[in-house]
Amino acid sequence: MQQRFLSIWFKYLLTDWQVLRRPSLAGKPFAFARSERGRKIISGVNSEAEEAGVIKGMNVADANAIFPGLEIIDAKPEREEKLLRAIGEWAIRYAPIVAIDMPDGLMLDISGCTHLWGGEPAYLDEIEHRLSTKGYQVLLATASTIGAAWAAARYLSNKVIIPASAEAESLLELPPAALRLERMTIEKLHKLGLLRIKDFIYMPKSALRRRFGDTLPEMLSKAVGNEQEYLQPLITPEPYHERLPCLDPIRNAAGIEVAIKKLLQLVCKRLHKETKGLRKAQLRCYRIDGEIEQVIIGTSKATNHIEHLFKLFQLHISTIKAGFGIELFTIDAIQIEAMQISQEVLWSGHNAQVDEELAELLDRIAGKLGANNIHRYLPDEHYWPERSLKLATTLDEKPTSSWAKDRPRPTLLLNIPVSIDVTAPVPDYPPMSFRYKDNVHYIDKADGPERIEREWWNDAGEHRDYYQVEDKSGQRYWIFRLGHYGSDAPSQWFLHGFFA
Repeated sequence: MQQRFLSIWFKYLLTDWQVLRRPSLAGKPFAFARSERGRKIISGVNSEAEEAGVIKGMNVADANAIFPGLEIIDAKPEREEKLLRAIGEWAIRYAPIVAIDMPDGLMLDISGCTHLWGGEPAYLDEIEHRLSTKGYQVLLATASTIGAAWAAARYLSNKVIIPASAEAESLLELPPAALRLERMTIEKLHKLGLLRIKDFIYMPKSALRRRFGDTLPEMLSKAVGNEQEYLQPLITPEPYHERLPCLDPIRNAAGIEVAIKKLLQLVCKRLHKETKGLRKAQLRCYRIDGEIEQVIIGTSKATNHIEHLFKLFQLHISTIKAGFGIELFTIDAIQIEAMQISQEVLWSGHNAQVDEELAELLDRIAGKLGANNIHRYLPDEHYWPERSLKLATTLDEKPTSSWAKDRPRPTLLLNIPVSIDVTAPVPDYPPMSFRYKDNVHYIDKADGPERIEREWWNDAGEHRDYYQVEDKSGQRYWIFRLGHYGSDAPSQWFLHGFFA
């Protein structure tokens, strides 16, 4: 596939943006200025000020002399970059790779994209129309190299389409500045009478390098396609990325469902071929008004099951606000893992299908309640109750030790034991009653004590004597006394867990 690039030049970027904020400035000459080395320099002008003779780089004093009463607005640092970044994120609907071209442009890698709009002429018309509707005056050009597209947008007429392999020919009549050269290099070329690219394009590179340094032959080679040039994407697309443009804007849930299914079919087909599964995916919906709606779903184990993934997205469709319509859907597989092919063992009594169904059930529950509300625990090699378990990272993680079956533990263990008031005979007798949350529980059955010593290598403190108790209503609790009975201080009792 032939690489193609689109250069978008916002000739009046700052002033167009200012008119959007202050409509009263429309049709009136004004300019932006910033301080440079103790002087006020014009950094941006609108078309009316430019027609009056005010240009970028001019002193503010000279600008006022040319056009008395010219409104000067202080330019804020990094304003251009913020504007281009916002417009660039909006432009991702037209190409997956969009780069900022400071100080007043965007560069898009449009390879394989333009046919969706009926070819490059219609593609350029669409982008120009949308940007002009937003209030920005733009000049566009396409070419097979970044350098040629950049030069054509700024030094040729609007919406220029340079055919493949015609980059060198299109550059011949342009000035050296069209190669994005430094000012000193351009001045040297002008002093030598090299006023057009055709005056030096066929000179030996060694001669150009000796006289002008490495930059000139390098930029010339990139512009004509002899050397590759790469973009720095504003948002790096995921390796598993699929796009679905819409001929007519989608406004209802049914249309969104169809779009999600088509995207999942495309991405899961690729994953299936490579024996990989999806753990996390992001859906982006680009609205006509420039807003972006997004949904992120996750799975407990790698999967490329289309129906299951669709059900996870379906849970969030009601949160997607279509506004005046969605014109582009994209899906990114953010996290990918190799699929573990489960093999049935006839004599083991284990059904791998049950594991798959359990994983999908947990994914749907997590989609409704939130993944943070579902936890799986494994035993850890500690006697101290708070450290005797650990959080599993995946559904397939295997325990490194077994649960202590000879020492029953509560179904629910509190993170922090709760202090309770206990009535108990001494010494070492089970409690007869305890008060918890203003309710008195009279104990009918009790078992214990089970003494658990503190792990002295982790922290200091007293041991615990645990009891399993059952109250008159049949509720079972795990309570403990901290340390020995003492004559000087009252015993401290705590509730630590609940049995099923």
